[in-house]
Amino acid sequence: NTNGRQTVIATAAMQPSLLQQVGMAGTAAVITVTFIHPIDVIKTRIQISSEYGALGMGGTAKKIVGAEGMSALWKGVNAAWLRESSYTSLRLGLYEPCKVAFGCTTPESTTFLKKFAAGSAAGALGSLAGNPFDVLKTKMMATEGAVPSISGTAKDLFKNQGVQGFYRGIDSNIARAMVLNGTKMACYDQAKGVVVDVTGLSKSSLLVQFLSAASAGFFMTCTVSPFDMIRTRLMNQPADAKIYSNAADCLMKIVKNEGPLTLWRGFIPIWSRFAPTTTIQLVIFEQLRGLMGMKSL
Repeated sequence: NTNGRQTVIATAAMQPSLLQQVGMAGTAAVITVTFIHPIDVIKTRIQISSEYGALGMGGTAKKIVGAEGMSALWKGVNAAWLRESSYTSLRLGLYEPCKVAFGCTTPESTTFLKKFAAGSAAGALGSLAGNPFDVLKTKMMATEGAVPSISGTAKDLFKNQGVQGFYRGIDSNIARAMVLNGTKMACYDQAKGVVVDVTGLSKSSLLVQFLSAASAGFFMTCTVSPFDMIRTRLMNQPADAKIYSNAADCLMKIVKNEGPLTLWRGFIPIWSRFAPTTTIQLVIFEQLRGLMGMKSL
């Protein structure tokens, strides 16, 4: 009967708990970063050094492997796992609750700006939790020579800068996370509607999720590259020195000394990382939701 059918539909599309959403997002993120991490190492080296920047992705990868061995491409991956377990699990897992908080309760009330605001809020909260691991990951990826240990890197940072060292670059990291997650989730959400309209497929279709995530990855790269450059420079300052006082100071010095286009240095490796990362993360996240009987984003 009608009441029975409505009950089944409501049950299949029931809202997951906050813990479930965060847990599924963290699982998707950790699996993804394990495969994508080498691109992040190459991107970081290009951003902090004009020498690597001149070599490009292929040349940088060749130099790293030749001088430091294949394992160097996974430098800092343990810190990356911790970062994804905190930062990404929250920025993905909190998106739906934030959408509800911003009034996205019906298709009519769900605007692009509200989606962007929800994604930005989730990104900011995730960034606060993940910043210490982000600092450690960035420093470990930038270290040439032997593979550094996460404990050794943390001890060195704490010895020279104290607890505040783990929150170095927090201002730029929060700004980056807000722009990144706002762009990612709003564009993904919006693109799904377009792809569904064009193809006639459902939101739960793997092809719809893949195409939507790939589109979001491109727009993320365009908006996030400058924030990513500033964050990388701030986090990779020497442990016993301070080149930049804050995000604004870093921005001004980069533009003045190296030119505004430097803010987009590493665009291709960033895109090469964002495209597969966004696609794999969101597809795994959506598939996990489906396995648990939850509706698509």
